[in-house]
This record gives sequence, C-alpha cells and structure tokens, in this order.
Amino acid sequence: MEFIKPGTHFDFIGRRRIAYVFSLLMILATIALLIWHGGPNYGVDFSGGLLIQVKLDQKRTPAEIKRALDPLGLQDSVVQEFGEEAEQEYLIRVRKMDLDLSGLSEKVQSALEAEFGKPADIRRVEMVGPKVGEDLRQKALFALFYTILIIAIYISGRFELKWLMSGVMAVALIFIVYVASIFGVSVTWLIVLALLVSLAMCWFLNLKYALGAIIALIHDVTITIGAFALTDREISLAIIAAVLTIAGYSLNDTIIVFDRIRENLRRFKRRPLAETINTSINETLSRTILTSSTTLVVVIALFVLGGGVIHDFAFALLVGIGVGTYSSIFVASPILLLWEGRAGGKAKGAQGQSK
Repeated sequence: MEFIKPGTHFDFIGRRRIAYVFSLLMILATIALLIWHGGPNYGVDFSGGLLIQVKLDQKRTPAEIKRALDPLGLQDSVVQEFGEEAEQEYLIRVRKMDLDLSGLSEKVQSALEAEFGKPADIRRVEMVGPKVGEDLRQKALFALFYTILIIAIYISGRFELKWLMSGVMAVALIFIVYVASIFGVSVTWLIVLALLVSLAMCWFLNLKYALGAIIALIHDVTITIGAFALTDREISLAIIAAVLTIAGYSLNDTIIVFDRIRENLRRFKRRPLAETINTSINETLSRTILTSSTTLVVVIALFVLGGGVIHDFAFALLVGIGVGTYSSIFVASPILLLWEGRAGGKAKGAQGQSK
C-alpha cells in the first residue's frame, strides 16, 4: 500500500537546517525544564518513599488534601491528580521513610473522611526503600546506556561491516565506564561521559551510520523526558520500559531509511549524496506513514481508554513515536551529510599542501 505516489519528491534534506534548529530548541527547553524542576520527577520506584492512591467523592485541591493529612504528619506530601479528571483520583507521594506502616491505610482513609465528610476509597499503598530506589534508578540508566551502545555496534557492523571498529569502541567505552566508576563518578554523569565518548569515537572511526542512529536515539529520549517534565509526570519503571520501546521503534524506522540509502548509493554512484538521501526518504515515506499511523491508533486507544494505570506509559509512547518518526527523517539521515563536508575539507587541505 502506498500513500505517496511514486516520483513524489519532498525536499526533506533542503529543510534540514530548520529541523536542526527546531530539535535544538526542544532539547534546550528540556534541559531548562529539568534545571527548573531540580531534575526528573522520579516516582516512588526510583526516589523511595510511600505512594498512596485514593479516590474521593468530588474534585479536591492538593492543598485541601494536604490539610486533611496534617494530623498524620503528612502535610509535606506531594499530591497529584491521577487518571481522568472525572474520576477524582489522587496520588499522595510521601518521601518520609520513618513512618509506622501498621494501619496507615486506615488512618489516611479516616483522616480524609473526617475532613471532607464523604467516603474515601484507598486504591493502593506502595512502599519502596531509598536503597532499592537508588539501585533501580542506576540500573535503569545503565539499561538505556547499554541499549544505545549495542545499537551502535549493530549499526556499524550491519551497514558498514566495521565489526572490529565497533568492537574497539565497545571495549573502550566499558573501560572508561569502569575507570570513572572507580573514582566515584555519579551514574548520571557517567552515562553523559560515556555518550559523549561514543559520539566522538563514531566520528573519528568513521562510523557514520552509527553516529546518526545514536544522535537520533538521544534526541528521542531527551525530548520524551522533556515532555514528562513539561506535564509534571512521574518517571517510573514503566516509563523506562516505554523509553526502551521508543528506542527500538525509532531504530527500526531509521534502519529502513538507512537500508534504502545504502541501496541507492550503490545504484547511483555519481549522484550527489544529498539527492540520494532525499530520494531514499521519499521512497520509504509511504511505509513510514503506514507504520506510524497504525501504531499511533493503538497507542491513542491505550491513552484514552486504558485508564490511569497505563496512562503515563501510553503518553510516553505517544510522544516517542511521533518524535522517533520525525528523527528518522530529519535527524538520523541528514547526519550522513557531515561526512561529505568532512571529505571535502580533507580534499581541499590536500590540494593546499600539494601547492
């Protein structure tokens, strides 16, 4: 099935600079939001603490709920609406770790009913210790990092047959991560350092396809986290699963375009690289639209009808699929043009030396 007629030519590459500016603005906005909020809004899974989900008779403000919890010493809790507005459900997140959990659910229910004079339904109570939360956070970050590393190795061998180079990069990165961890570098900065080294090694080892795929994945994950920071949603283990799903989806779309670019480079050796990339994107556009639209239909159904339990998970997929489709066209593929400018610069330098 083709939505785009053969021979259609949209100038995606010609608008790449506009896309670069747009992507840069979104990434900078994400960084600004994270600084403003003091980092990602980690859920109880990662930050540790107590999570109480409660359903009330009517809409209440967070201030009213905190006032009701004041007799229990929970007035400093974080209260957020949960699920659809009409459901009147709220999440009460308590960061105190020295609470007496015996009968806490009944105490919270009694305090809310005493304040509002209406029945309150405690849906769930979850407790995660600070050590467990920290371990889960570190493992989640390492999962994202190793996912990107393995993808870089696969792309390098798959498209450029540089398995040895990609292996060298993997060993070097593992060594750098190990040495940095010995010196007590935090996990967040450890991952940032490793990603920067990955990009630098892809550049100097001429792993151009891997560089495009890694930049696209970092782009997608960053903007998805920015969407969560903008809407003040929590990042939990389910969201990490969604982010890894987004990485797989984005990579699949990118590989399809890369395959067509490689085929056309063999067929049209004298054609300018920018034109070959643009033609390849246009030739795979029908497939991209069909895949994205059918996937989005399912995700939108989950987002609208799935309920509060998977609402944030579906939201992450919704943002990630849209951004992933955009990045495979406007981010990953145009990165290959950097090598054309690089080769041109080297040729000019060689001519200058010969003179």
